[in-house]
Amino acid sequence: MSTISEKQISFWIIGLLVLVHITGLPVTIMEPDGALYAGIAKHMVQHHDYLNLFADGHDWLDKPHFPFWMAALSYQFLGFTSFAYKLPALIFLLLGVWYTYRFALSLYGDQVARWSACILLTAEHLVISSTDVRAEPYLTGLIIAAVYHLYKRQLIPGALFTACAVMTKGPFALVPVGAAIAGQYIFTKQWKELFHVRWLLVALLTGIFIIPELYALYVQFDAHPEKVVFGQTGVSGIRFFFWDSQFGRFMNTGPIKGNGDPSFFFHTVLWAFLPWSVFLYVAVIMFIRKGRQAKEYYCISGALATFLLFSLSRFQLPHYLNIVFPFFSILTARYILSVEKIRAFRITQYIIMGIIGIAVIGLWALYRPSVNYLFVVLMLLVAGAFIFLPLKGLPLIFFRTCLASVFLNLFLNGLFYPDVLQYQSGSTAAFYANKALKGEAIGFYKVNSYAMEYYLDAPVLRSDTLSSLIFTTPEQKDTLEMRGHRCKVISSFPHFPVTKLDLQFVNAGTRSSATGKRLLVLVDSF
Repeated sequence: MSTISEKQISFWIIGLLVLVHITGLPVTIMEPDGALYAGIAKHMVQHHDYLNLFADGHDWLDKPHFPFWMAALSYQFLGFTSFAYKLPALIFLLLGVWYTYRFALSLYGDQVARWSACILLTAEHLVISSTDVRAEPYLTGLIIAAVYHLYKRQLIPGALFTACAVMTKGPFALVPVGAAIAGQYIFTKQWKELFHVRWLLVALLTGIFIIPELYALYVQFDAHPEKVVFGQTGVSGIRFFFWDSQFGRFMNTGPIKGNGDPSFFFHTVLWAFLPWSVFLYVAVIMFIRKGRQAKEYYCISGALATFLLFSLSRFQLPHYLNIVFPFFSILTARYILSVEKIRAFRITQYIIMGIIGIAVIGLWALYRPSVNYLFVVLMLLVAGAFIFLPLKGLPLIFFRTCLASVFLNLFLNGLFYPDVLQYQSGSTAAFYANKALKGEAIGFYKVNSYAMEYYLDAPVLRSDTLSSLIFTTPEQKDTLEMRGHRCKVISSFPHFPVTKLDLQFVNAGTRSSATGKRLLVLVDSF
């Protein structure tokens, strides 16, 4: 009787991991960033304006256009839904998985390529980014695609993917691409390749391909110096794109500031790259120790140069790291497959798997989400596959780790997040208003909600002047009544900032004391 091979199982696991990412698509978009970006793309489609970016009722200058163009394109076919906003991001993320596989295949062969794809798909913050979509899924795919094509000396697609990455995050997207290619030639002392004329051609092509972004910025900002942006006039969108949004943040001199910690990403990796973070650290250390014997330097150069740059920056967020996860995945897969004595790997990974299992059971018991029986059945099937996986040795440990990640994220996407997002008052109120109020405009009074603006099938009035129907807090409603206004509460919604979970909220016994309220209120019109 024939047995299932490790290779066949790896492709089944990859398919299952892709399914896990897909389960994040219908989950309600989270505030603030995801809902903000979804709303900006919605404004594009509603106003047939694909050059100007608007948010909060005024011109918006922060991120480049590419992700908004992709979301807007998706809306044209699928409407204004959670699925439509997240789908193009997932497509680019899966494109990144494909290019990670192709790059690793070229560098190290088939098994490293397959395991690299599995590691990338299970890296925890990458899974989260399929649910809480920002710019990083796009960048993850675009950057590794650019590196792969430039490695293959396919200059036009390499420059095109590089340009799309720049139109997603700005010129800093050049760092991982440039560092990966340049690092390879520097460490192998291929000076002629490093200074080859082809790179001037790539730079020229990239410059040509980013013209749509520069044109859009010019039309919205440079051609209108009278516009007030960041509290001042005469703001150049093109200067912001090339300098303030990038070097201004890095040196903390731009209009958007942060408070960085050089050690931030060192400890962020521990959870963001779970369940592989321990062996990522080991892989990097061993690579550095044996650097002269390395087969290639693309991955270590692209990853560490970007990691160092982010660590030195004063503006730091956990999802910034996602863009180098393809490099991390290849380095980690290569190292794991080179291990001869697997005892340390077995002990480490089973400890991590145990922590994942305890975390799911503990969070389930503490939070007590509503039961979705489809996901419960899927989780039980995964648990069965974990126990009866027909492999031995290193592959058994590796693919059990992948299944542990599947178990965790089926719980998060199928049970935990859908329940938590009932406490995102803006989206909950929008769903209610779409059914009960059907097209009536709602004004924000002393509150803000990007989720309501995205999901509401009616106009949102953003000034803090009274309209007949407002979305507000109980305190503001009481203040209006004290001023002589007549107020009638249409409905009340529990409120909690869902991207800032804490123990008081997660604990079902104390949740009511952690949550506030938002109200839909009729004022002087009944």
